[in-house]
Formats: sequence, structure tokens, C-alpha cells
Amino acid sequence: MADRRTFNVVVLGVGFLLLFTAFTTCGNIEQTVVKSLENDTFTGSGYHSLGIIYGVFSISNLLAPTVVAVIGAPVTMFLSGILYSGYIAVFIIPSTWSFYLTSVLIGVGAAMLWTAQGHFLVENSDASTINRNTGLFWALLQCSMLFGNLYIYFDWNGSTEISDRSRKTIFTSLLVVSVLGTLSFLVLRNTHQHEEMLSEDEGQSLLSAPTMYKERATTAIDDAKFEFQTIQQLLKTKTMLLLSCCMAYSGLELSFYSGVYGTCIGATTQFGGAAKGLIGISGIVVGVGEIVGGGLFGLLCKNNRFRRTSVVFLGMVVHFIAFYLIFLNIPDDAPVVFRTSTQDNPYLTPSVSIAMLCSFLLGLGDSCFNTQLYSILGRVYAEQSTAAFAIFKFIQSVFAAVAFFYSGYLLLTWQLLFMVVLGFTGTLCFFVVERMQNFPVDLQEY
Repeated sequence: MADRRTFNVVVLGVGFLLLFTAFTTCGNIEQTVVKSLENDTFTGSGYHSLGIIYGVFSISNLLAPTVVAVIGAPVTMFLSGILYSGYIAVFIIPSTWSFYLTSVLIGVGAAMLWTAQGHFLVENSDASTINRNTGLFWALLQCSMLFGNLYIYFDWNGSTEISDRSRKTIFTSLLVVSVLGTLSFLVLRNTHQHEEMLSEDEGQSLLSAPTMYKERATTAIDDAKFEFQTIQQLLKTKTMLLLSCCMAYSGLELSFYSGVYGTCIGATTQFGGAAKGLIGISGIVVGVGEIVGGGLFGLLCKNNRFRRTSVVFLGMVVHFIAFYLIFLNIPDDAPVVFRTSTQDNPYLTPSVSIAMLCSFLLGLGDSCFNTQLYSILGRVYAEQSTAAFAIFKFIQSVFAAVAFFYSGYLLLTWQLLFMVVLGFTGTLCFFVVERMQNFPVDLQEY
């Protein structure tokens, strides 16, 4: 039993490693690729595509639990992987309509994928193995930021433009990796607990599959209605309203480090022929920052009030240092230039070392905020964790979508200013929530 569960967790982690090696790399470079397309009929924007993905993802989260309950986690993840692969395949022979259509589909697929992942991980864990399994899955997932970006560095280093041949080679390789990750979900095995449930509760329904799925759907819809009511109740609490500022900030900085900053580096004229290759190195360094931060603050720190506030404050300081260095080091027009490289000159002569340091700080700060948001939500809303995390993902995704939509129009200074204001506000609200834990009053009554 234990060996089967461990096997499932490892296969799950490897599947996500492969799938997100493809998708994370794609998201990091897609705006740069779109700008380099030798196709006058293509009018899509990588920023808009990512905005659509996160916008649809936020809405689809409300329906995902029902789908997972009806068809099961492994099948849901397999079907979602197909949608991810379809999105990556579009870049091989790009067209505007398929680009935006698959953006919508992958937004739906992402909600289904992550809901199924959480369900399957819990199903294959118990009280003694949940921390180990979560850490194992998380470590494999974070490695997805390393391999694809390393390939980008070696392939693009010294290139000033991305040729059609190079683009097709890269995305064909990413498609193969994505398909392998998708197929790995078919290897997942049912637990004994799940098999017993099938034999006892559904064995007689094998002769009538429609009846079985109808019963599942009815139960899932009732559960979804209950969760939706819980979400509405939590949104009215003072604690959740305060934490929403911190969640919103996590969405802004997510869009910045995952899609905008790499594009800025690739558009910086002063980096010359190394600029495009540095996009890959930046993605790797962001991943290293995530791994270091997650290891230190997510796995090693005990769950107590002092450390949570200290880690969030550190995350704010680390991000603000990164934003100031980016303001000095990267041209102001880097996010908005399209067919050309940057025309503006930053305050400092652009330095590769400073740019990579900022990448590390962005990843480190992101891990500070996310690990502590998960920690405080898990403590305050231990009995309503599903609804609380659904709210977190919804708010984070909405603000990430908004940020991607304005990223192609606002100069870098304004984008950094927005993040500074919301980051400070979110950190202050986080401190207030921690302060409220000193009172014996039940937080749900606020």
C-alpha cells in the first residue's frame, strides 16, 4: 500500500516536472518569440495570451472540483495535459485564432489540473507522509524551471533574432516533453482505498455506467454548492479581506517574474547578442531562488507567528531591492517595445550580473510570500481549507491576468510602482492578520 502511494507521488511529480518544463519555458519566452515572428498576419500578444490563461483559470476554479469528482483525478490530469500540449503546439505553426483559442482552453485545463493534483496527492498520503509527499512533489515541480530554460540559453545565446527554424525546433522539443508528461498520468495507479470504494459503492453500477456517473455528478454538484456557500461566507470575514491584499500582490509579482522580466532582459539593447540567451538563464536563476526560499521558509521553519511575519517582511524587502535595481538597470521601455530593441537608456549601464541577481531575488521573494500565505490560510481556516485556497487562487489569478494585460502598454517604472504600493499594503495587512491571532475571539465572527 505504502509502496503504491509512493509510486503514485513520484510519477505525479515527474509528470508535472515534464509538463511544466514545457509550459514554464513557453511562458517565459513567448512574448519574445511573438515579437520575432516573420508573419505579418499574426497579431497576437504573449502578454494577452497569459492574461487570458490566468483570467479563465480563476473562473474555472469554481467548476473544477465537480469535474474531478465525476471523472477522477488521473483522467482529469491526462485531459488537461492534452490541452497544455495543444497550446505549445500552436507556436510551431502560429495563427492568431488558434493562439487565443488554446489560451482559453489551457486556462480551463490548468484549473482542472491543479484541482486534480491536490486531490490525488491527498488521496495518496496520510498524516505521517503528507509533509514528505508534498515536499517531494514540490521539489520535482520546481526543477521544471531549470531544464527548459537551460536549453533556451544554449540555443539562443548570441542570437539577435529568433528564426522560424529555431522556433519550430524549440517548440517541437517542448511539445515532446509535454506529451511525455501527459502520458505519465496514465501510469498512475488507484489506491486500495479507491478500489474498495469502487467495489462496494459502484460495483453494481458497472452494468449501468450512465447511472454511476449521474450519481457521482449529483454528489459533486451538491458538494460544489456547499463549497461555494463557504467561499461567500469567508469573503465576508475581516481576515480574508485583509489577506486578499497580499494575495493580489502575489498575482502581480507572479506575472512579472514569469513573463515580463524575461522579456525585458531579451529586449535590452545593451546586452547585445547575449540578450536572448539571458532569458533562459534568468528563468533558471528565478527557479533557484524559488527552491532556496521554499526550502528555507517552507520546509525548515516551524509554523509560528514570529517566523511568518519575519519571512513575509524579508520577502517584501527582497522584492523592493530587486525592483529598485531593475529600475536602475533595465530600460524603461523594455516591456513595451515590439519589433525593435529598447531605445531608452537606464540610469546605470545594464549589467548582466545585476539582472541575474534580480532574477534570484524575485524567485526568493515569491517563495517567501507564497509559503507564508499557505501557512496562515492552513492555520486560520483549517476546517475550510478548500474554500480558503480556492479564494487565494482566484484572487491571485485575477490580478495576474490584469497585470499581463497592462504589461504590454505600461512603461517599466509604472509596473514597478504598482507592485511596490500593493506589496507594502499586502505586507501591512498580513501583519494585521497575525496581530489578530493574539485575540481569543473566533476570526469567523468578524
